[in-house]
Amino acid sequence: MSDEIDFDEILGKYHSDPYEYVDIHAVHTGRVHFLVEEGSQIDGVSGEWKHILGTPLFEITRERNSKKITGTTNGVVSSIYSELEGSFVEAGEKLMTIRHPLKKKEIIESILKEVLYIFPAPERAKYFFSLDVQSRIEKKSAREVSVKPGDEIIIMSLMKRDTPVYYSGEKGVIHSVYFKPGISVDQGAPLIGVCPIDKLPLIEKIITRVKADWDKKD
Repeated sequence: MSDEIDFDEILGKYHSDPYEYVDIHAVHTGRVHFLVEEGSQIDGVSGEWKHILGTPLFEITRERNSKKITGTTNGVVSSIYSELEGSFVEAGEKLMTIRHPLKKKEIIESILKEVLYIFPAPERAKYFFSLDVQSRIEKKSAREVSVKPGDEIIIMSLMKRDTPVYYSGEKGVIHSVYFKPGISVDQGAPLIGVCPIDKLPLIEKIITRVKADWDKKD
């Protein structure tokens, strides 16, 4: 992580294009029928318990079984492969892209992912902090818990087996936690973001600058 960060360049990028572009893919093979069109407004999941489904995006039918796929994030359909309407598609085929407007908090999190050391999930599985790390977090806070290469920091739960995950990255404190205990995480998705102790002032400077600059924009 460099000491020199061009704040103006980073913020300029988000001011000119304050969006995240979310690609939507076919969940499995089947015949696709679109339920939205380019320019459609999309609602994501909502409710205190995330129990309210988002906008239906498309229906995919395989062996006479149809499944409606709903939006997980709010935004606008910026592009859609409408030529695939009624066609048989393969699992993973890109069907549309949703342009999601980023909130200030999301912009800060996105920038932090660029400057922190991100420790990713080795497999699609459920994750928990190790007992030692969890105990230290409960006594202090995650940002006061230091980790170094070789530390057993996380437990991976896969196929009813728990496997220790050893940290391999920069020595520092756990600045950001991206997983929730017991909730499945995709392979390669971030688990934690670690910040070297001497870089903490720089991180706080980033957060303060983004908040101040974005408040002016708003």
